[in-house]
Amino acid sequence: MDFSLSMEQEILRNSVRQFAEKEIKPVARELDEKEEFSYETMQKMAEIGLFGMFVSEEYGGQGMDYVSYIIATEEIARVDGSHAATVAAANSLGIGPLYYFGSEEQKRKYLPRLCSGEALWGFGLTEPNAGSDAGNSKTTAVLEGNEWVINGSKIFITNASTDISAGVTALCRTGTRDDGRPELSCILVEQGTPGYDARVMHGKLMWRASNTSELYFDDCRVPEENLLGLRGHGFHQMLDTLDGGRLSIGAMGLGGAQGCFEMALKYSREREQFGKPISNFQVNAFKLADMAMEIECARLILYKACWLRDNKKPFAKEAAMAKLHCSEVMYRCANHAVQLHGGYGLMKEYDVERFYRDQKLLEIGEGTSEVQRIVISRLIGAL
Repeated sequence: MDFSLSMEQEILRNSVRQFAEKEIKPVARELDEKEEFSYETMQKMAEIGLFGMFVSEEYGGQGMDYVSYIIATEEIARVDGSHAATVAAANSLGIGPLYYFGSEEQKRKYLPRLCSGEALWGFGLTEPNAGSDAGNSKTTAVLEGNEWVINGSKIFITNASTDISAGVTALCRTGTRDDGRPELSCILVEQGTPGYDARVMHGKLMWRASNTSELYFDDCRVPEENLLGLRGHGFHQMLDTLDGGRLSIGAMGLGGAQGCFEMALKYSREREQFGKPISNFQVNAFKLADMAMEIECARLILYKACWLRDNKKPFAKEAAMAKLHCSEVMYRCANHAVQLHGGYGLMKEYDVERFYRDQKLLEIGEGTSEVQRIVISRLIGAL
């Protein structure tokens, strides 16, 4: 087995890390405090090719493998969760469904703008009463003539209400199946469509510089050809999308954990108590050792899941494991990092405070930790 990265992947890691340190780190704290989505850093991320990374060059993408995309997301998350969320959601949730399930016409219409970073696209799945039970979506789409008429709402949707958001993929009930269960389909809704309204959500604990939206559909009419893929295939499209999205959430957990570890190690070497650096006390050294070990294990399981995907092998189980493990590793690393900083770890002037808040979303988004355990239990034959 060869665990080494290719030269191209190593170069990518170094270049994205340098970019994140230079362009994102200096502004991350202020953007978080102001709860402001930055179009300037968004454009800079686009200029270095962080959007459409796994999309073929034919549609304006970078044509990279999934491991490379995950490495880039990891390196952004090492510095700031909000910017990593923008990249992860834009690729896995915005671009992904269009690339994998869209018609040729839909791909050529939307992907070039999304891959260039000129525009963003949302994935409208979660509803006020349909979170973990996403299949219980209440948003409806009725075909009248050659138009879908959509009614309902979505919540907690990333990248859907910025000034450059071009639209959203909405999961809708389009009928009832023979077994009595809802028929679910994905439908594309462009920004500016009458009856569609995307509103920015404020007052978040975490990812405060990322765009989060509430979506409202009030007799919103879109052309019949805005159906993504086949009618009734929305649930399977959603599951496939979430499998890929779990890898990007795993990358955010891994990168965030790495950032926490590096901050904790640096601070504990500089902070002195009782005449020596606090890293020299065994109780603290063991915390750092545990963090380093867990990060290494998290990286191995995440990269393996991405390798399986790149090699067209089943990866759903490993994706759920990677998402679950990486998000919980960041939780433990953030907790240790704040503890090692002591009272300073509770102050906004130290970045570890932001990381401590940002980690919580990783245990909730793209399927909660509880749901991941259900998924894994089913895939190993326990349920």
